[in-house]
Amino acid sequence: MDQKLHAVLVPYPAQGHVNPLMQLAKLLRCNGFHITFVNTEFNHKRLVNSLGQDYMNGLPDFQFETIPDGLPFFYKDATQDIPTLCDATRKNCYAPFKELLNKLNTSSPHIPVTCIIADGLFGFAGRVARDLGIQEIQFWTASACGFVGYLHYDELVKRGILPFQDEHFVCDGTLETSIDWISGMKDIKLKDLPSFMRVTDLNDIMFDFMGSESQNCLRSSTIIINTFEELEDEVIATLKTKNPNIYSIGPLHMLGSNFPKKEHGFKANGSSLWKSDLECTKWLNKWKPCSVLYVNYGSVTVMTDHHLKEFAWGIANSKLPFLWIMRPDVVMGEEISTLPQDFLDEVKDRGYITSWCMQDQVLAHPSVGVFLTHCGWNSTIETISSGVPTICWPFFAEQQTNCKYLCDTWKVGMEINNDVKREEITELVLEMMKGEKGKQMKQKSIEWKKKAKKANDFGGSSYTNFHKLITEVLRHNAF
Repeated sequence: MDQKLHAVLVPYPAQGHVNPLMQLAKLLRCNGFHITFVNTEFNHKRLVNSLGQDYMNGLPDFQFETIPDGLPFFYKDATQDIPTLCDATRKNCYAPFKELLNKLNTSSPHIPVTCIIADGLFGFAGRVARDLGIQEIQFWTASACGFVGYLHYDELVKRGILPFQDEHFVCDGTLETSIDWISGMKDIKLKDLPSFMRVTDLNDIMFDFMGSESQNCLRSSTIIINTFEELEDEVIATLKTKNPNIYSIGPLHMLGSNFPKKEHGFKANGSSLWKSDLECTKWLNKWKPCSVLYVNYGSVTVMTDHHLKEFAWGIANSKLPFLWIMRPDVVMGEEISTLPQDFLDEVKDRGYITSWCMQDQVLAHPSVGVFLTHCGWNSTIETISSGVPTICWPFFAEQQTNCKYLCDTWKVGMEINNDVKREEITELVLEMMKGEKGKQMKQKSIEWKKKAKKANDFGGSSYTNFHKLITEVLRHNAF
């Protein structure tokens, strides 16, 4: 009898990374793999709070394990400070992860680990794999275009563009400088590159972390990306000149529809760090097709209280129905963010405001017409595969790059000025929901939805790449 394959998956501890790793874990389990899913202790507690201990006890072939992140106790139900977290995981996680792997390889039932699938930001996991002689794969959970952007941080320094001399670069037009020397990326400016390059000090934690971890990821024996070839063909081709062993297998939430259900207790929201409101999709049922604005700034984005109110009144003044996902910590420095009572009175018959939802189900609902988004990659790939155009307000990281592609390359989005004004919000919402540009972008969105579906159907690029990943890499190199 063939030895069972045992994959260990370890995501960076943020919602946008846990989701795709969990989706991949479930797909591998459907294909006969034993799964160990490794969260940080903090994130594991959040999952327990969100999903319940019964879910986390797992199944015979799917188990959860934890490693410490080395940070002091954090009491909020929110994502930890990103720079602090990046620095801590890089410094503190190698030893406990190695210890866990040794435990898994010696514990009963004895199913030796055959591969480690590590988040592309977790170079330490790749080092553990090499030290223990275990096959190592990196999963880049963001966009391919963002990946290419990070990989050019070194070149920005070599060309004397970075570091910036002082903070004036933010407002003096410097970020409008055109960049024409990055293969696979056309008509981009400095402002379109991942935002961690906006530094006056090259020792900045996020600049150093993202630059070095993206290079570590590129050097991996195999790289998985949650995208599809037709969407990011030029940047994927560029990446393959640097590492040919790249498998684009997205959108992962669509790929799962090709496999027999093997859930046995798995919840559809089985990677959500917040409790999802399951009633909001019922609320959507009462609205006409493409009539509702969906608003969600993701799991990390924060804003000022002033900007929150500008968004609120901009949305309210459109007089259109909306579903707004508003995390309690969305306002900087506030544990509980609140909206003005007069706003709530104004929208009580056409607004639904809640703290979290199952986004892929919301975007797939026929009543949703437009998505106001921070342009995180999960949100971007989900809205593209659902045929929903976007109003873009990128916050940080590669969200600026995704925004550029949504608006100018894929032609399904319009961008909000960074300094939010309610009048602009109202104008953009009405144009996207009812105007001529909005209709054109809706048509383009439907075309991309068809391409995403085709990529994941039998014989499509992502479907084929996934099976190649299993047969040519995971099974072939396992023993």
